[in-house]
Amino acid sequence: MKNTTASKREQGFSLLELIIAMTIILIVLGLAGSLFSKSLGTRQRESSRTDALTAAQAALNVISREIANSGYGIAGNGIVSNESASQQIHILSNVINTNTVITDPGEDITYFFEPTTQSILRHDANGGGVGTPETSIVINRISSVNFRYFDYTGSNPIPTEVNPATTATNKVNTGRVRVTITVSMENVIGQVNPQNVTLVSDVTLRNADYMLQQY
Repeated sequence: MKNTTASKREQGFSLLELIIAMTIILIVLGLAGSLFSKSLGTRQRESSRTDALTAAQAALNVISREIANSGYGIAGNGIVSNESASQQIHILSNVINTNTVITDPGEDITYFFEPTTQSILRHDANGGGVGTPETSIVINRISSVNFRYFDYTGSNPIPTEVNPATTATNKVNTGRVRVTITVSMENVIGQVNPQNVTLVSDVTLRNADYMLQQY
């Protein structure tokens, strides 16, 4: 009787026990693989999100800097009223200041939104030399860009927002421009889509008449 019991113990696991063990292992491996895949997907999305926001912030800084220099070396604030609206701004300056005529690169700039490619474009009337225009993409994957104009008159420190919906609005008294960029984020499964992030920059026109009186 003792020999029979020892013999049964030496037989090891039964086929059913092996099948159950393998099934449990496969389930655990499947769950681990799913979690790992989701982790990689989240990391990739966050990396893409960070890159998109970094690029948008860099573009906003460049646009803000050039708008702030609008009117430098010339009379007025440098905003071309009939070519500046909610999705476009045309600015003039004499930044290089090598002559009295605006003919150098970076002195006759238009920023505008291109909905087909979802890009912000920069048009430099003299980017390729005197009278030779150059257009380049500042950033893409943008849902929208918006320019708002705030006028200062007399000694009133409180600005009045002008209607930028039409290019006919006179912006001769504009002393501040608010630039708003909306960045398109990649769709994320299980969350409300599309996800957009908005970046805003309030730009003071240092060369506007009102601003010059503050120095």
